[in-house]
Amino acid sequence: MEDVTNVMVQEHKLILRVVALTEKNSALAEEGKFTDWQFFLDAVDFIRNYADRFHHAKEEDTLFVALVANGMPKENSPVAAMHLAHDVGRAFVRGMEEAATKALAGEPGQEAAITENARGYAALLREHIHTEDNILYPLAEKTLPADVRPAMVEAYNRAEAAVPPDFTDHYTRMVERYEA
Repeated sequence: MEDVTNVMVQEHKLILRVVALTEKNSALAEEGKFTDWQFFLDAVDFIRNYADRFHHAKEEDTLFVALVANGMPKENSPVAAMHLAHDVGRAFVRGMEEAATKALAGEPGQEAAITENARGYAALLREHIHTEDNILYPLAEKTLPADVRPAMVEAYNRAEAAVPPDFTDHYTRMVERYEA
């Protein structure tokens, strides 16, 4: 039987590294000790392209669809809660991007909006990933029938083939550069 959530758990590790950097740099910005507003725009790029278009797409288009098709309710369910968290996260990302863009252009007083949105996103994602890794994914592994798993793995492989060959390496290097 194929493990259909391991790839997502592995991707969460890189996402959590960006979350940690966002938390750290938000705290420093609030103290007036961090003014590299480009970091927040790079974090937005990572979130939108790696976390949302790449990772969340696998969840929303493959895993969640399979869970609903195999008996999980679409509404008032863990799947609905995960969709909602993705949407709330996107709103925080928009707010962070708007404020960081203004700050980068020299508009003063954007620190509070940057840190509020960055912290909101980070807290949401930490809880969201914890829920997925510890509740939803184990539930999926327990309940998804063996006959749907090969098609799910194939869908993940198609999603990975749809991005440039160095996609994950590009974002991993970006994270490593900011961690250094």
